[in-house]
Amino acid sequence: MRWQAFLEAVQERGSYPSDLEAERASRVVLALLGAHLVGEERAELAARLPETFALILLNPLQAAEPLSPERFVRAAAAWIEGATEQTAAWDTSAVLSVVADAAGEELLERVLLQLPPGYDLLFGHPGSV
Repeated sequence: MRWQAFLEAVQERGSYPSDLEAERASRVVLALLGAHLVGEERAELAARLPETFALILLNPLQAAEPLSPERFVRAAAAWIEGATEQTAAWDTSAVLSVVADAAGEELLERVLLQLPPGYDLLFGHPGSV
């Protein structure tokens, strides 16, 4: 997926007034996601994202433990300036739903297997896995 197409999709789904806000949310969410994925799935997902976002996904801080979806959203809220848990949930879903589209069903299923239960909702694919 190309950079502009990715940002436009995130901007539309998140109802952001600017590319900058969509980019900021994308960077935070992808850094957090990258900390939870390993191996082939992380590499394949990165290959389907714009290069800058792929690098963020591939070079995250390592998570000490897998975060539940609720803790993932709280972590996003802590990293996104001015965010609340409610706005961070919106940001997370906007970004991850675009990531899900870029991944496709088969790769998304494998990604969800690496994450704690409940992430299917954040990706906008309830009932997956």
